[in-house]
Amino acid sequence: MKNFINLLRKDFLLLIRDFWGVVLLFLMPWALVLMMTYLQDSTFRSINENRVPLYLLNNDGDSLGNMVSRHLLTSNIFEVSTTSGGRVLSAGELEEAVSRGDYLIGVIIPEHATERLREKVRLGIEKAFNGDNVSHADDNDGNGNSLSHVDNSDGTRADALPEIRILIDPKAKQSFRTSLIRAVRENALRVQNRLLLGEITRQVNRIVPIPVNLDMDTDELITIRESYAQSNGTDIIPDSTQHNVPAWSMFAIFFIVISLAGNMIGERETGCFNRLMTMPFSFRLYILSKVSVYLCVCMLQLALMILTGMYAIPLLGLPVLKLGHSLFALIAMSVSSSLAAIGYGLAIGSIARTNQQASVFGAVSVVILAAIGGVWIPTFIMPRFMQTISNASPLNWGLNGFHEIFVRDAGFSDILPYVSASLLFFILTLAISCRSNRKRRM
Repeated sequence: MKNFINLLRKDFLLLIRDFWGVVLLFLMPWALVLMMTYLQDSTFRSINENRVPLYLLNNDGDSLGNMVSRHLLTSNIFEVSTTSGGRVLSAGELEEAVSRGDYLIGVIIPEHATERLREKVRLGIEKAFNGDNVSHADDNDGNGNSLSHVDNSDGTRADALPEIRILIDPKAKQSFRTSLIRAVRENALRVQNRLLLGEITRQVNRIVPIPVNLDMDTDELITIRESYAQSNGTDIIPDSTQHNVPAWSMFAIFFIVISLAGNMIGERETGCFNRLMTMPFSFRLYILSKVSVYLCVCMLQLALMILTGMYAIPLLGLPVLKLGHSLFALIAMSVSSSLAAIGYGLAIGSIARTNQQASVFGAVSVVILAAIGGVWIPTFIMPRFMQTISNASPLNWGLNGFHEIFVRDAGFSDILPYVSASLLFFILTLAISCRSNRKRRM
């Protein structure tokens, strides 16, 4: 036990000998977490809240036009304009503006659109109650008077169905076009349903002695509630903080491979390692000492990152980090991820011959593992092939484990696959380190 304590003291002194190096080991990841969380949050907001410029020309001014206008104005998808340069554009001017790219989409609701729809509904309901074929309702007004030659001031037939024009810039995304058409169609159907109920009510009251009122608000019959899918009824929702804090924390703890491998190579170059091996110290005890010291460093790094997410990041106006409710799962994931990083550092320190080899290979390999593991770019927006490759990165295991805890409020059983993978990686790299040491001493 005394030998182990002496080894711990030696490794601790080696670590703090480069004081500013230790400071940077904590300060740089801390600054990186703050900066990347802020930048990515701004990016996500700009993507989610970026609205499509749309010009709305509402010539109707009645139920149909007003409902479509109200829906588009309150939409989170479109930035609706009703004037340009302080005046209302005509249909021809709007088409030119869309063709120039001033607006991605133009919507034209014609005059008397609601009145035409109302008249169509009235004629259809009257024919239905009179026992006539509804399909012939557009041939006369119910009194035998033909409507085929009655025109409106805009040149359209009075009995023509209202036609809402949608002008689309060719570069507009299909998703926006689909969203707009769906919104217009849904609002038109709402107005049509209300007119149908109102006209049916009027016709029924002409027949039955007791007045009835079927004119109800159909919008209130069905409600739609949107929420994130959660397990066990939790109320944790994903945000940029819960992604970036664990992502860059994993990147930070794996960067200790440079310091750990550098210390091991330095001990070999100065002859300190050979002197230790001539004393009653085993290589296993030597490794255990380094694992213990650097495990403390990694846990302190993770604690700093988590506290940053809980208290510092909200000061920037970003979401607070929510830890979930399983402290044991959080500790288990932190320890297993830290051991994976330490094992990787021990393997590099045992294989590399010079400090330069360890520094270059360690830094580059960690960056590559971070890139494919979802630290730089979330895996869900990667191509399918890269999503498969990301499963081979130990940083991805840790990141997914923390996501399960922070986002889904997972317990230990839920993160067990990630903990197991990290521990197996630690055992494998530890075996590589021991084997490399035996070859070197032979």
